[in-house]
Amino acid sequence: MAKIRHNNILDTVIDVMTNAKDSGAMHLYAEGDSFNGRHIKIKGKELFHFGTTGYLGLEQDERLKQGAIKAIEAYGTQFPLSKSYVSHPLYAELESLLSELYGSSIVITKNSTLGHFGVIPSVVNDGDGVILDHQVHWSVQSAVNPLKLRSVPVEMIRHNNLEMLEDKIKKLQSRCNKIWYMADGMYSMYGDYAPIEELMVLLNKYPQLHIYFDDVHGMSWKGKNGSGYVMSILKKLPDRVILFGTLSKTFGASGAVMVCNDKKIHQRIKNFGGPLTFSVQLEPASVGAAIASAKIHLSDEIYTMQEELLDRITYFNDCLNATDLPLITHNDSPVFYIGAGAPETGFNLVTRLMKAGYYVNTGIFPAVPVKNTGLRITVSRNNEKEEIKALVDAIVENFPKALEETHTTLERVNFAFGKTRKSQTVSNSSNSEVSIKIYNSITEINPELWNATVGRNSFYDWNGLKDLEKVFSLNELTEHNYKFYYFVVKDENDKCILATFFSYGLWKEDMLAPRSVSVKLEKARESNPYFHTTSCLCMGSMITEGEHLYLCQEKPNWVEAFNLLLEQLEEIEKKLQPQYLILRDFEPNDDAIKTYLHNKGFIQVAMPESAVYSAFNWNDQSEYLNNLSKSSRKHFRKDIGAFSSKLEVSVKQRLNEYELQKCYELYLAVKQNNLGLNTFNYPYTFFQHMNESLQWEFILIHLKDYEMHLAGVMFGYKNSNRIYTPAVVGMDYKFSKEFNIYRQLLYQTVMRAHQLGNIRIDFGLTAGFEKRKIGAKVLEKCAYIQTRDNFAMEALDWLRND
Repeated sequence: MAKIRHNNILDTVIDVMTNAKDSGAMHLYAEGDSFNGRHIKIKGKELFHFGTTGYLGLEQDERLKQGAIKAIEAYGTQFPLSKSYVSHPLYAELESLLSELYGSSIVITKNSTLGHFGVIPSVVNDGDGVILDHQVHWSVQSAVNPLKLRSVPVEMIRHNNLEMLEDKIKKLQSRCNKIWYMADGMYSMYGDYAPIEELMVLLNKYPQLHIYFDDVHGMSWKGKNGSGYVMSILKKLPDRVILFGTLSKTFGASGAVMVCNDKKIHQRIKNFGGPLTFSVQLEPASVGAAIASAKIHLSDEIYTMQEELLDRITYFNDCLNATDLPLITHNDSPVFYIGAGAPETGFNLVTRLMKAGYYVNTGIFPAVPVKNTGLRITVSRNNEKEEIKALVDAIVENFPKALEETHTTLERVNFAFGKTRKSQTVSNSSNSEVSIKIYNSITEINPELWNATVGRNSFYDWNGLKDLEKVFSLNELTEHNYKFYYFVVKDENDKCILATFFSYGLWKEDMLAPRSVSVKLEKARESNPYFHTTSCLCMGSMITEGEHLYLCQEKPNWVEAFNLLLEQLEEIEKKLQPQYLILRDFEPNDDAIKTYLHNKGFIQVAMPESAVYSAFNWNDQSEYLNNLSKSSRKHFRKDIGAFSSKLEVSVKQRLNEYELQKCYELYLAVKQNNLGLNTFNYPYTFFQHMNESLQWEFILIHLKDYEMHLAGVMFGYKNSNRIYTPAVVGMDYKFSKEFNIYRQLLYQTVMRAHQLGNIRIDFGLTAGFEKRKIGAKVLEKCAYIQTRDNFAMEALDWLRND
């Protein structure tokens, strides 16, 4: 029944990147006639460069430049021939040097991305399985994705979670020949490391386990001969480990290198490695520069360079440790990440630092969770201590200014990254002319105020919420218990600017995932009922539908009001620790809201389409039909009118216990058949409440030719503002297609609402095509989501394509 438009995360990435570009923090152009590695010129201003991945500065080494120049002069700008046929004259020397550098067999690739696309599908066989660290580089994940077409199982674990990794290994043991775990050696955003020694313990414990490391960011500045972070721990590469290093970034040239000790794998990749076989090989300049760099790596000079870099890294750490700046990971890597929290704070700080004379990178979604935006600062040998200290001083000076200008605090930034250190910084909101009040029950709020704002919609008027609070508390199952929070923001004249309510409870993570994902998860939930479920703090609730936010956007202080709401939600998050914070039922094309919430660290996702009916300008069925389109009238005659004599329709205020139980069974049938919108079942106590409430009623359809068999029921709520809400539906699927039961129920809902003198029907989510046929207006809606990390979203995305 549910026709759901699934979310394209690329749209959100583009929106976030666009905001970053508009703020002046990204998509910039370097200027100038030359580079020295220490400075970079942007928009006419010379900046100290703290954004490079050339940590040793080898890209500016005269020996590499001369190696590239001589190679071009001798062999031209490129060698346009597949390496499978003939290798460039310099390739043999480079391969020999790199084999010596690693002490293992190597294969040179055009770059690491093409390398992964060539190696991974070749080494992972059809009977194997793959486990990914959820922060492993995008290029590795992309190369793994095609394996699903070969029915290779792919699992994902939380970042560096060894307990979860071992559980996945055990899960795959019985059905996989080899199990490949894929991770980065050093992670490029936070500068943290894979737990190499612990992974070797697992490697020795499980003979099926093989490990695939992408260590391109650990290259050169660490390890014997600059062989990288992974090799600095391993010393010698085990037979069941494949390693990727780079010839670009810190190495100073271009290209990448696969390293392994398994002779069969080495020959397999060398003989046929997909894009490695058919792509044009490295340009002569790249090979010439790489040879020069490899010779430096094989000399004692590399250790002097590493020590010089480590001295700068240590100094930067010392400078940062003397501040309250939120450094996310403390280690000895050249990558430092200072948290900013919301994107707008990160963008503000980056642009401030550029004005102060320093360039740093912006850490941004999807590389990090959207509310974990920050400064990604890299230190190289080109940076001198005086500018390192000056950069720290500039951040210390500008950080509180960025916080104040974006209405946040250091405490809130720390909370976004799971840190508990408190700050004395306070928000400006306390001096505002608007004020917020928080309530734990609807009974604490004036019914007239509520029903004139939020309560104008659906069945969450004052009375409806009072009853929901009772129904969804003190239940046996966790998923049937909600905590409710109500918010009202008023201006200095006591006028309401914003009103809304939130509920806290357990959700299925696949609620809006494709049906195929939910089918797999429901199978797993037969033995583990709470598999892939999590706690959510959500605007509205799981059971309510429609507009849950009253917001006067025509008021100039609506942003201030929204800021107050987000601050209070964060205080609740600190206590409850939900995985998701969800704001829902917004217009997708409301650019003001979209920009505001993206800058606050929320991701926009599409919701199932909703529908309303308000065209009650008719007196009888004939006039009602005349209001429909020509095609809808045709559908009515064929799918609804043709069966009217075979059905008996009744409306009941109260059912006997047998009838209520049958209606509940029909609801469960719809629920089990509708995994496109996968939620927990509502408790039977909710339906008992409906039966006792004067605001609920039941539209029933019985089949005359089948001994008055009950084939469908619509559970309708009569809102105090003359809004009719068909909130829940039940059907017998043995008869649903033959008699078009769902359309019959929709039509009877329209008739019943008209009979009651209602002004609108809130039809709720999904099945927009069906609702449009009876005259409803279909509306696109979106939600804005903030999550503690990207793991659940990425894990479900792998299931979607499995």
